[in-house]
Amino acid sequence: MSANTITRSIEIGLRVVGIWPGAAYAIAKRLFWTATMIAAQIFQYRHVALHLNSKDISQLMDGLSATLSYSLLFVKLIVFWTKQRIFNDVLTSITTDWEECRDSLYNMNSVANMSHRFSNLIIGLHSTAVLFYGIGVVALRNDDVTDTADRELFLKMELPFESGTSPIYEVVMTTQFLHQMTAATVIGVLSALLVTLVLHAGGQIDILREKLLEILPKEKKPTISAITMGSLIRKHQNIIVFTEKIESLYSYIALAQFISNTLVICCLGFIIVNSIGGDQGSSMLVRSLLFYVVINLEAFIFCFAGEYLSVKVSNSSSFYCNNYLFLRSEFLLRFNFQSKLIGDAAYESLWYDLTPSENRILLFLIMRSQKQLTITVGRFTNLSLQQFANVSFIVN
Repeated sequence: MSANTITRSIEIGLRVVGIWPGAAYAIAKRLFWTATMIAAQIFQYRHVALHLNSKDISQLMDGLSATLSYSLLFVKLIVFWTKQRIFNDVLTSITTDWEECRDSLYNMNSVANMSHRFSNLIIGLHSTAVLFYGIGVVALRNDDVTDTADRELFLKMELPFESGTSPIYEVVMTTQFLHQMTAATVIGVLSALLVTLVLHAGGQIDILREKLLEILPKEKKPTISAITMGSLIRKHQNIIVFTEKIESLYSYIALAQFISNTLVICCLGFIIVNSIGGDQGSSMLVRSLLFYVVINLEAFIFCFAGEYLSVKVSNSSSFYCNNYLFLRSEFLLRFNFQSKLIGDAAYESLWYDLTPSENRILLFLIMRSQKQLTITVGRFTNLSLQQFANVSFIVN
């Protein structure tokens, strides 16, 4: 039995970066992350600028992909810090839903358990990608080089001091690896948070639909009261407000995500193709292949979240999603999502047996259910699986 939709790993990750409400030393944590991210970005972009004319394009692409990923994380942190009040309201709404849905605990726990599995999977994949990246760097490292300036770091940086001599080199490598692992975990936490919020919204829609079917059965004449119907309409309105807050949190993040991921996928794709058959091809594949998978997974998560919300609330027919395969532990888990709409649940009842005043209440709910709710890419276009396919087509 799960007590909350948000898993403990997400809460810990948000506390580390000073986003979770009431986190100790939140301001100090934000200043620390801001200082370290700015310093890392300065040295990273300095390295990219100095090696634009380098003959080793694979190394340039490798450094650029990591640099863009760090830039994307910094944008995400800034957005969440500036929209702290909205995020607090979202957490309050989740707590309220758990308190009010005591008669639907089975549904709530099913959503929470699914959310926990997805969260742990996403965070674990991001951390594993950094681990394999570090293994690839160590495998490529040549300790016999005469010039200490040529010793490779985990993150491509142009540091203002000589970092190739021992023990400075070992200290820099350790610091970079720890920072890279922490940053990747935070990226996974923010992606897992989006999945968690969307699944929670979908669970609330299912609960509302079940209650509608209870008071508006298809087999016998429905009997409803204005108080009961009013509470359902308020719950429906709360779901709409909740999804709009998710949109406010992730809209501009999605825009930065699409721009960054498109460039990073191109860089990593070039590295993977160029490394096949090369002298150090196996090492480059080890450091780049899982990184490539995780970047594609990030783009897919955002597109799937937008598609899931859009279909759950505002499509005109049932939606079946039978072909999404997710890796969990040592086997593939297959999920089936079937969504009947709130408006359909109301319309398919014996609404014509209601009084005119009751019909007007029901009509208001049907009209509100036609409002499309989704996550947009910077308010320009909706996130959907079609957008994910478009990005894949452009990259290929």
